[in-house]
Amino acid sequence: MERIIVDPNIHFGKPVIKGTRITVQNVLELIKEGLTFDQIIHDYYPDLKKDDILACVQYAIALVAAEDIHISSVAA
Repeated sequence: MERIIVDPNIHFGKPVIKGTRITVQNVLELIKEGLTFDQIIHDYYPDLKKDDILACVQYAIALVAAEDIHISSVAA
């Protein structure tokens, strides 16, 4: 996770790729739209490396893995 940082002075503390102002959210939204890593680099963020994009995906996975899920059963 060393490629992703959270700095309150950059994008109000949203996670960004280290050394950039590119948010993890922006990259994930491009992936959601079906763009390949190569397309993201070529068309949007030419300074990124594939490992930067992969770090965004890994960051999202880590967030979901750490999330507590509370399910309550309702008796009918």
